[in-house]
Amino acid sequence: MKPFLESFCLLGAFLHVCTQHTIPASEFQLEGDYLIGGLVHIHDDIGSVYHERPEALDCTTKPLTFSNYRRFQMIRFSVEQVNNSTNLLPNVSLGYDIFDHCSDTQNFPGVLKLISANGSIQPWSDKQSVLSKVIAVVGPFTSTQSLTVAPLFMVNLVPMVNYATSSSVFSNKAKYPSFLRTLPSNLNMIDVIVRILQKFNWRWVAFLNSDDDYGNDGLDLFTQRIKDTEICLPYSKGLSDSTNYSQTFKQMEAKQINVIIVFALENNVEPLIESAMLLNVTNKVWIAGDAWALNKKLPKMKGIKNIGTVLGVAEPVVTIPGFSDFLHSSKAQLHCKYAEQDTFCNQKCNCSCMNPEDIFAADPSYSFAIYSAVYAIAHALHNTLRCGADKCDSNITVYPYIVLAELRKSNFTLVNNSIQFDDNGNLKQGSYSVVFWNNSGDAQEIGFYQFNSEVHFFVDDSKIEWHTNGEVPTSLCSPECPAGYIKKQNGIYECCFDCEICANGTYVNITESPYTCLKCKDIEWSEEGSTSCNLRAVEYISATDIVATLVFVAACAFVGMTLAMSVLFSVNYNTPVVRSAGGPMCFLILGCLSLSNLSVFFHFGKPTVPLCTLRYLPFLLFYTICLACFVVRSFQIVCIFKIAAKIPKLHSWWVKYNGQWLVIVVAFVIQAIFLVIGYSCKPPSPYNETSWYPDKIILSCDISLQASTASVILLSSICTLCFIFSYMGKNLPKNYNEAKAITFCLLLLILTWIIFATECMLYRGKYIQLLSALAVLSSLYSFLFWYFLPKCFIILFQPHKNTQQYFQGLIQNYTKTISQ
Repeated sequence: MKPFLESFCLLGAFLHVCTQHTIPASEFQLEGDYLIGGLVHIHDDIGSVYHERPEALDCTTKPLTFSNYRRFQMIRFSVEQVNNSTNLLPNVSLGYDIFDHCSDTQNFPGVLKLISANGSIQPWSDKQSVLSKVIAVVGPFTSTQSLTVAPLFMVNLVPMVNYATSSSVFSNKAKYPSFLRTLPSNLNMIDVIVRILQKFNWRWVAFLNSDDDYGNDGLDLFTQRIKDTEICLPYSKGLSDSTNYSQTFKQMEAKQINVIIVFALENNVEPLIESAMLLNVTNKVWIAGDAWALNKKLPKMKGIKNIGTVLGVAEPVVTIPGFSDFLHSSKAQLHCKYAEQDTFCNQKCNCSCMNPEDIFAADPSYSFAIYSAVYAIAHALHNTLRCGADKCDSNITVYPYIVLAELRKSNFTLVNNSIQFDDNGNLKQGSYSVVFWNNSGDAQEIGFYQFNSEVHFFVDDSKIEWHTNGEVPTSLCSPECPAGYIKKQNGIYECCFDCEICANGTYVNITESPYTCLKCKDIEWSEEGSTSCNLRAVEYISATDIVATLVFVAACAFVGMTLAMSVLFSVNYNTPVVRSAGGPMCFLILGCLSLSNLSVFFHFGKPTVPLCTLRYLPFLLFYTICLACFVVRSFQIVCIFKIAAKIPKLHSWWVKYNGQWLVIVVAFVIQAIFLVIGYSCKPPSPYNETSWYPDKIILSCDISLQASTASVILLSSICTLCFIFSYMGKNLPKNYNEAKAITFCLLLLILTWIIFATECMLYRGKYIQLLSALAVLSSLYSFLFWYFLPKCFIILFQPHKNTQQYFQGLIQNYTKTISQ
């Protein structure tokens, strides 16, 4: 604390030197019961010069701008209007002490005077006997200036009500507890700029900022704001006195950037725009920040239209009643009489002879913000002094921190605008105007941005006279992809991409992910290059379909024919034809063929677990018995005509132990075990076939290959044995042709399932179930027609061949033939 006190004592000594002259009344000072400090850069110290020794800065030696002087007059006018008010601060006069704050780092004398009392500076304490009459400070202008002087005011919680500093860093109340502002922060400004870019679909932009705290804060906020957008920032540059504008424009041109955001102060912007005109930079869109959007000089320069279209974001121009009259009356009273008087450091202007019309016509930016700042301080003081309609309490000691507390609670209306501060010292509600520099050289309002509890943004682009003959200019790294195409990033920027079409079964949702082809659901489909999916058509053959009905009729006819043959065979049971066909085994074969026929009835209708289970189960089980019977019949025929004569013992063993029934039972039991195990491990279930047709779902059954492999192998093995034995009997007597009939039936069976397997590989539509049912029926009808039907024909129409003598004659002739 001691070094801190010592430093303030040194500063106090410096103040004593600066105040040794009597200060007459001037534009910079007005006596009053309470004072508002003012830091306004009437002059602008643009160049930074290295000093080898301490030097006082004389602001009058620097360039003066009309817009800055206008703001200075606005402070004076606002205070005078408060003093003339009958409702605000009755019987209390408000004065001001204003300094020309033209430099970022060399204007401390004025700041020190504002925090001093009688020429001395003391850290605040309860025992402080002499208080400064300054209760609050308005200004300074730039963010860098505010950052430089703010700590001095923060120590004693002197309110800084700023009208132009928009850097977001001042929202940090831990560092800047007594800082408030009457203009929106850079955060709102950047939001407006981004919304303009999004409205016109400008995604490839440059950001030029003044190389100071204001511009760098804007660049940081802009970079953060566009992270979740499609806007890319391929080029940014900090502008300073040493900027090479030619190189800057060449770099932007090389990147084909057509939209340039200029977030800089006027002293950086004017050289930039002048260089653009000199270097013949054309056909660009310029987006101006609030610091220069209402500039009066640049829009009227010759050749300004050649650079392209200029849009800007500015504070709304609010007409403040009485200000013009104040300027004329103020200048008339001064008559230049203070031009040569000695004053405190940087409290002279040498500009009192300026034309009032020129002052009023200058850039009006920040005028209402200054007006609001003064009135906010006046309302806070009014509440601090507990003022009524006629008077205020003069016994109350006013400390700056008390005024600060009342400032934070501000809630009043000024020229139809509500003035309130949030917890960060920012305005709770505010607005911007979106402007366009028209051909008349004026900033024409074309839209607005308002923020309160929600944001309202509007731009009437029909009022904009684009440099591209009425068409909205474009600024894109890559043109937008056609519908149904995704973006494949090309390089480091998301705005640069190649377009790829989405394949069948996928689509692109631009709002969700423009970089990914999303897969359609199983129940949906899409064509190549789609932006959405369509529901697939669900197909299956219902039990009422005409083809299903025809198959059912064929299946029922099969059952009827087997019953009729069974009756016919039972009537002629003891005849040679029935016995040669298998005798009692014929009835087993016919019965199993009928039971196998049950599978046909489960091939139609919407698939369910029971339906899928019964689709092949009866066929696999009972058809195994049929083939086992034919294996036995084939083997018996071969034994009777070939083996019996050569190996009589084998024949006698076969007859003695009923070998034929043993084989049939074993085959049945093994197949039953295989089916139970397979169907238990993985039973058939409904399956949606979606891969064959992109726009259809074929309802079918998923029959596991692993679960049915053993059963199919067993059935195939029996079929192979049957074919071998029957083929061995192909040379049997012509009229005794059971082996030949079995061989032919097996050939039809094998051919049927080869054809069906080929169809399954080539076709997966809903009629595959019809083909499967027909394959089953063909397997059944082949034995019925080519094995049993000839027997029925002999019984009914050739009874002479159905005698014992006829069969014995055939056997004797064959025996003689093979014995020779």
